[in-house]
Amino acid sequence: MTDRSHTPHRIPGKTSREIESAVLAIRKEYPAWGGRKIRKVLENRGVEGLPCAKTCGNILKRNGCVSEEASSRNKAFQRFERALCNELWQSDFKGDFSLEDGGRCYPLTILDDHSRFSPAVVPMPSLKGVTEQFRLVFIEFGLPLAVLVDNGGTFRGRGSIGFVMFERWLMEHDVLPIHGRVRHPQTQGKIERFHGSMEREVLKGRTFKDLDDVAQALSSWREVYNTIRPHEAINMRCPAEVYTKSTRPYDDHVSAFEYSGEFHVIKVNSWGYVRFAGFQIFISETFADQFLEFRPNPYRDSWFACFRNFRIAEFDACSGMLLNRSVWRICAVNNPIALL
Repeated sequence: MTDRSHTPHRIPGKTSREIESAVLAIRKEYPAWGGRKIRKVLENRGVEGLPCAKTCGNILKRNGCVSEEASSRNKAFQRFERALCNELWQSDFKGDFSLEDGGRCYPLTILDDHSRFSPAVVPMPSLKGVTEQFRLVFIEFGLPLAVLVDNGGTFRGRGSIGFVMFERWLMEHDVLPIHGRVRHPQTQGKIERFHGSMEREVLKGRTFKDLDDVAQALSSWREVYNTIRPHEAINMRCPAEVYTKSTRPYDDHVSAFEYSGEFHVIKVNSWGYVRFAGFQIFISETFADQFLEFRPNPYRDSWFACFRNFRIAEFDACSGMLLNRSVWRICAVNNPIALL
């Protein structure tokens, strides 16, 4: 009369051992991936009879692949993204690390805001040479409308510097430089998330001999990220399925720019100053020998200093004091995307 087990002898909906083994095999190949990504990859490979993503996640938990702590961190959050590819690229340096040859690696990353496609992940020996790396990427993928970067000295000039050459170079090619808010990393949330994936999937617990060794590892990972790894923010598609190259080709030659002729155009001297309305106004040595147009602000008593198609600074008309130094596009480019 002892009580017997109530476990059913047959479970019609139970996942087969073959499917469970396939799920665990993908997890072993990509240890940082969860149930949804693994299911999508198996689906892309033509595996039939797959359970839902939640069941795939339960398979991982049942086999000790996912801790409760890790599960609790994966909470949904609100996403914001640009409407089209190449409307905005995000870029930043991943935290640097040491190499076995005594050098250091500073990975420069670039990410398309809409598709999450990564045009480049470049291991660099220092924070210098960013412009050349962007030039190579622009040659291959074309020009975005804007590039969002942080406020580090590599990307943005401050105080007595005013602007750095990287900002001027972008504007010369009609690309708007945008800087994230100070101490607000969420402004560049997508690139931060990208760095987290890079850390977990390729860098964590690993040492590299030299930059070539890092380059090989990051190149292989970037290929997986773009073409194999499904992304939840784009409905479990791969970034390469969504991304299209820019229709704005890059040209090394910077064409001459013609201002409207309606406002004052003044040349910046070799020290970065202009004389306007009786004031000696500092712009930036970065714009030495360049011509700026001064447009009146229709909403208050001030002037805008404009470089090509961008407002770069605002000055008080009465005192000549600098009110702000930020970049805004004046006119929309010849593109179906709305004015940035």
